[in-house]
Amino acid sequence: MPLKDRLNLAADPIFLMDGSAFIYRGFFANQNLRRSDGFPTGALVLLTRLLLRILCKEKPRHLLFIRDGKGKNFRHEIYPLYKANREAMPEDLVMQLDPIERMVRALGLNLEISQGCEADDCIASLAARFSAEHPVIIVGGDKDLKQCLSRRVFLWDPAGKDENLITETDFRDENGVSPAQWPDVQALLGDTSDNIPGVPGIGPKAAKQIFEVCSSLEEIRAGFSRLPPKFRSKLCGHLDKAFIWRRLTTLSLTVCADMTLEGMLVRPINALECRSLTDEFELVVLRREMENLLRLQQSAASPETPALPPPNREKSATKNTTKRPAPHARKEKQTNLLDMADPTPTLPATEASALADLPYCVDRTVVLLWSGVTGEPLRIAVGGAWRDDQHAPATAPLQEFAWAADPTTLAPWLSGAGRLVCTDFKILLRNGICRAYPSCASPPCFDLGLAAWLLNPEDNDYSWPRLKARFGAGLQRDTVGPAGLALAVAKILQTRLVQNNLDGLYAEMELTLTPVLAAMEERGVAIDATAFQTFLVDVQTEINNLTAKIYSTAGTSFNLRSARQLGETLFNVLHLPASRKTRGGQASTSQETLEKLAGRHTVVDLVLQFRKLEKIRSTYLEPLPRLVDQAGRLHTTFNQKGTATGRLSSSNPNLQNIPVRGTLGKRMRASFIAAPAHTLVCADYSQIELRVLAHMSQDATLLDAFHNNEDIHARTAALIYDLPQDKVSRDERRNAKTINFGLIYGMGAQKLARDLKIAAAEAKDFIARYFAHLTGLKAFYDNVERLAKQQGFVSTLGGRRRFLPSIHSANDQAFALARRQAINTMIQGSAADIIKLAMLAVDNDTELASMHAHLLLQVHDELLLEVPEEKAQAAGARTAALMAAVAPAGAELSVPLAVDWGVGRNWAEAH
Repeated sequence: MPLKDRLNLAADPIFLMDGSAFIYRGFFANQNLRRSDGFPTGALVLLTRLLLRILCKEKPRHLLFIRDGKGKNFRHEIYPLYKANREAMPEDLVMQLDPIERMVRALGLNLEISQGCEADDCIASLAARFSAEHPVIIVGGDKDLKQCLSRRVFLWDPAGKDENLITETDFRDENGVSPAQWPDVQALLGDTSDNIPGVPGIGPKAAKQIFEVCSSLEEIRAGFSRLPPKFRSKLCGHLDKAFIWRRLTTLSLTVCADMTLEGMLVRPINALECRSLTDEFELVVLRREMENLLRLQQSAASPETPALPPPNREKSATKNTTKRPAPHARKEKQTNLLDMADPTPTLPATEASALADLPYCVDRTVVLLWSGVTGEPLRIAVGGAWRDDQHAPATAPLQEFAWAADPTTLAPWLSGAGRLVCTDFKILLRNGICRAYPSCASPPCFDLGLAAWLLNPEDNDYSWPRLKARFGAGLQRDTVGPAGLALAVAKILQTRLVQNNLDGLYAEMELTLTPVLAAMEERGVAIDATAFQTFLVDVQTEINNLTAKIYSTAGTSFNLRSARQLGETLFNVLHLPASRKTRGGQASTSQETLEKLAGRHTVVDLVLQFRKLEKIRSTYLEPLPRLVDQAGRLHTTFNQKGTATGRLSSSNPNLQNIPVRGTLGKRMRASFIAAPAHTLVCADYSQIELRVLAHMSQDATLLDAFHNNEDIHARTAALIYDLPQDKVSRDERRNAKTINFGLIYGMGAQKLARDLKIAAAEAKDFIARYFAHLTGLKAFYDNVERLAKQQGFVSTLGGRRRFLPSIHSANDQAFALARRQAINTMIQGSAADIIKLAMLAVDNDTELASMHAHLLLQVHDELLLEVPEEKAQAAGARTAALMAAVAPAGAELSVPLAVDWGVGRNWAEAH
């Protein structure tokens, strides 16, 4: 029964939904729900299902979905520690926010994001404003919202076990107070999740008894003597602060002033966008529920008139069509409305299993769509010659083929193509499909994912489902199938690359680097299985010894890998101070927390040692030997589109995080070896990011130090500590090094104080002296900010762009993040450009090729090669020379690029 009937309401209610609460609940309820490529979808799926249930069951005329905005709000001005114990939003949830917002709008709902306040404040304000004329149902379960209850305002939690519905009467009966008194009650109780202390010793039972005597905090103060002595003793010294806590627990009634009733009207579902979203995020389980909502709305609008056009039923002109029906054909009898809204109808494709079945493709454009997953369909289309002008007259519809044979058999046919359009060129190379295709250093290929990443490096998803959903609806009239759509998308992306001056970066660096990365992945790197096993035994023995020592010192045994049990031991048994709590309310035992407690108790120091060894064991020593091929070599995947700055990342396994420092790091690297009769060559840029900073800032001190080949950290320490350079101690140099690298990435005084283990005031003084001596840096940072605000993006030395929409934000936190990203992109992104150009120079060098020197790994600013023993020294010298000569965009840096290199049978020796 709809709520309108259950509550006996005379008018249709307005629904105000606490979107943030349900987003979080959906995320934590099913963190394992993911798309086939690993993209998290748990929050998206569960929230969409809830919205569909509400829309179908309640049929609301007005519903507003309200979500918390970023950054601090007015409560932080009242109490800076408000929600200070909250951890950052999990990255897997951040990734789902954009799809969730798209889904909310696709379902016909309006979205409001709070600014300078919280979603609860928006709900309270709107409920107070509109409840005089309309009943209001707040969709949420947060206890703060109970203060909004009235004769015409109700609180409904449809995601709870019992679909909890609370009226004002229910609330009074349960709590013994009115909704208006609830902020006063919460001020006494406090709220651990919001870091509101409350009054120690006052729980729900005590609060209820207090408010039976006094109806508000003011009455408690005025009639303090009327309270029983046990309550007076608890309130004494805390009552004044309770008034502050009440300001935090009281919801605002003055925000969202511009929201109108019309702005909350529920619109018809957007079938086209819903279809795109279900395809993009593989939401098959929600298709039927969306269909039900579509039918309900269609029936209510006009039972006789179809709401959507019928699907495209065009057949393939050839007789040799696949026997498998198209996806929409199997559902035709059900009149599936979402399929009818498919922006890229899957037309029957001509099935081909022999090269003779495919048309002539020499000097023509070939579109090849394949995810690289064995068993998934591979679609092919052949067009005319490539044209850069997307506005050229449309050609005849492309004939599409479904390749039914081994994908690698396409290689000889594809080798003659004039231009290849694909979604991931490296996947095709690694699977042998394009082995014969790239005939020169810059292959004539258009990689849709690579182009989309350069244009929008923050997107995180450049797969074909994502691109199809983004461009599909707008290109529906000009395409006849997936391959035709891919070609149209390629034309758009090519034009945008040119418009943004990114076409050179795409063709001359990123696309050209793809075959190099594919070859490195295929080549792999050898490991010493015996060394790994011996290392594992030694580490496990040390772990066992540490475990016994921890139990003995703590006086109790517990599961060291359990955050809850470790927290109980540290904070309840050993009574160490708990600085922060997790979202679940338990004391945090994060690495940062334990490092702050280092030295406070022996157990903490032992646990930190345990964790270091446990990470070595679980991340490297145990799993890596299981991943080698028959030749004993590990094969990583280099993620070319993984970062916004342009740096490469590595996964499956990650070989860019192999430890390098200390005894453990040296021993780990010693376990990576050269093939028989070969030697490893390791070449590493020295202080590359500081050299880039010197070039871009033109700071006289940095330029002078690098030109004179001085120790830059000792030079900086001498300036900061006002000492002769030869009098700088090792600790002072180490502190200067922390400052040099930290300030590149926007490190503030608090972080610097923690890293150097000094007072915040001293850290501020360090920073002030740093910029007072290196005046060019301060001017550079200010200019970066000015440039970012002026053009909306910043560029690296190689021409890479990063757009910064938050650089104009009035929110201090959002603006500060955008400023850090701007500086980080220009410095770290330029360093990434340099190492990529170095990789290309090394891979294309005929002298190194004649030595049979091959790239194996790229780790940040370091290249690792494998070379025949007798050529090692010559190859090392040649590699270093090529790296030192790199000139981004054809321009040499103002300071020399220094390269350290070495050779050895294993990585540690070479490094």
